[in-house]
Amino acid sequence: MISQYITEAMERSSWIRRMFDVGQEMKRKYGVENVYDLTLGNPLIEPPDKFFEVLATLSVNTSSGRHRYMSNAGFEDVRRKVAHYLTKNQILETEAEHIVMTIGVGGGLNVILKTILNPGDEVIILAPFFAEYVFYIQNHQGVVVIAETTTDFDLDLEEIDRKITEKTKAIIINSPNNPSGRLYSDERLNQFVDLLNQKQKQFRHDIYLISDEPYRDIVYDRVRAPSVCAKYDNSFFGYSWSKSLSIPGDRIGYIAANPKMTDIKKTMNGLIFSNRILGFINAPAVMQMAVGKLLYAHVKVSYYERKRDRIYQALVEAGYDVYKPEGTFYFFPKCPSDDEIEFINVAKENRVLLVPGRGFGRPGYFRIAYCTDDRTIERALDHLYDLPKKVKQ
Repeated sequence: MISQYITEAMERSSWIRRMFDVGQEMKRKYGVENVYDLTLGNPLIEPPDKFFEVLATLSVNTSSGRHRYMSNAGFEDVRRKVAHYLTKNQILETEAEHIVMTIGVGGGLNVILKTILNPGDEVIILAPFFAEYVFYIQNHQGVVVIAETTTDFDLDLEEIDRKITEKTKAIIINSPNNPSGRLYSDERLNQFVDLLNQKQKQFRHDIYLISDEPYRDIVYDRVRAPSVCAKYDNSFFGYSWSKSLSIPGDRIGYIAANPKMTDIKKTMNGLIFSNRILGFINAPAVMQMAVGKLLYAHVKVSYYERKRDRIYQALVEAGYDVYKPEGTFYFFPKCPSDDEIEFINVAKENRVLLVPGRGFGRPGYFRIAYCTDDRTIERALDHLYDLPKKVKQ
């Protein structure tokens, strides 16, 4: 028999993957073109041409030693380039010794949590949240504490204040946010950092801020995502190229630790050690070499911005209560029915696949992933326009 924890965890596992699996079955039954799948944040757009050019060059490079074991932190020259990029772009002033290359940002979050948590330590996450945060925290014997955001998904400082206790070890924030698309403002982040500093003094221990930012480069309206890690000493910055280069299957990212962090040298040693003992060992060599040459390459954000504008217009016209995302490629509308699962099921009957908000810690909402083709989006919108009437009947 498998463990009781895994058995129970699978029962309450990610609604995203659950609906994705439903979609796969429906596509086999009805045909891919007849199922309108808006569940998974799996970018349809291909990586930029530069990505393939870099891979082609690397594939014929036979320099000795580049495919052997390396430092568990990753290639020093790549880490140096990442640190320079972060410093130059005023995201975090740091150096190579404060970077750990990771198996995507999911791997990076697990490395951080493994390094900092003792059994029973509390980690605050903000609803709506990326569902896997719960499991990442529990992987390392932490206790999940959920703090609600405001009705328009902004940081609720009073709520966060109430949830921070003497047991709080860390708080995870995600901006732009999956699933809401909310981008926290510079002013709000300053207030948030002031609160964390006050709480550190009140409880006389370090409270770590973990900023999960895989969507940092998918922001709209010519807005630049502000950096919270530059404002708060005890902070970790987590990044993945999954979205910016449209390569989620290649699993490459990094952790950057603020050099001003308490006991930074011991912390870095802990991150590197955890990267090894979790079985990651090191990030894939080829992908490290590739992203070191692709720091300024991105997919065209206009591709997603155009889709955002089209969907927002359609949802508003159909009467949905919906926040206009400032980043990511998700919408998180309020469900027009009191029964969220009924709404999802009616959508499924019309071959439109959505993810219920309870999968993100915010029941009464649903998520739309629009990183798919225009035809799927348009067909889905046709049905979404009529769904509120069908649910209320």
